[in-house]
Amino acid sequence: MKWNEILIHTNQAAEELITHILNENGSNGVIIEDPLDLEIERPTRFGEIYDIDTSKYPKEGIYLKGYLPDNEEFDEKLKVIKREINELAQFQIPVEEIKYTISSVDEEDWATSWKKYYKPTKISDKFLVVPNWEEDYTLGEGELKLVLDPGMAFGTGTHPTTILSVRGLEQVVQKGDEVIDVGCGSGVLSIASVLLGAKNVAAYDLDEVAVNSTNINKTFNNIDNKIIAKQNNLLKGVTKQADVIVANILAEIIIDLVEDAKTIIKPNGYLVLSGIIDKKADLVKGKLEEHNFKIIKEKAMEHWIMIIAQAT
Repeated sequence: MKWNEILIHTNQAAEELITHILNENGSNGVIIEDPLDLEIERPTRFGEIYDIDTSKYPKEGIYLKGYLPDNEEFDEKLKVIKREINELAQFQIPVEEIKYTISSVDEEDWATSWKKYYKPTKISDKFLVVPNWEEDYTLGEGELKLVLDPGMAFGTGTHPTTILSVRGLEQVVQKGDEVIDVGCGSGVLSIASVLLGAKNVAAYDLDEVAVNSTNINKTFNNIDNKIIAKQNNLLKGVTKQADVIVANILAEIIIDLVEDAKTIIKPNGYLVLSGIIDKKADLVKGKLEEHNFKIIKEKAMEHWIMIIAQAT
């Protein structure tokens, strides 16, 4: 399958809004290459090392890369994206100097390119995420191996929101629990739930690429029969009851999710919610309290917040 990469050379002020525009118009993930990130000295959480090619970063501004299928709808979607970006000027976002570069990307080449940078990574006290092609690793005492091929779903398990989600699951998942993973991506949280003892997981994502990735990755972990991945719009139409619902998605989407979650969470069940930027955490907590969820715990990492809430 062929994909078109939309490379947008813009400024830092437009990053969040343009990323949102790309996602809303069907981009399968967005890559952000900001040269300012190269200047930050980050404490290593578990000793991980990444090989970054600094020559691919712009000298000024940032690169945002979105990916759309190379089909008959692409030209029209590109027009919509450019129009919506131009409309950002009304919010005093400087968009006059934005430059676009379109190039073709082969799906096989895209997935394979991860292998140069993606190494076994310890993301919590319990979990070591291991690429499915990697054989050079050692499990510590009590560690769990989570095998993963990020493929096209951009889920390597190393993003702060994913790490926070896994740590939240470690605190609430009990043996025999039934779990729902909303926005399953590459299946990291579904797999982690099963490895922590969940009886089964219903994994939902609107993106067919993500559903396929989850199905592939559950096979790598030999838990095919415990995860059912399907296309679905959040929890719409879902009637399955759950002990735990985990969602690593944007705060605005979590807010829309809470009402449906309330109808299917079991008594005293838990929500593990991540993908929440710190400035929007109060909005999410307000919605949870409105629907009688009790906030059990909050944890932050690099401006991202994870919230554990319990049904009352």
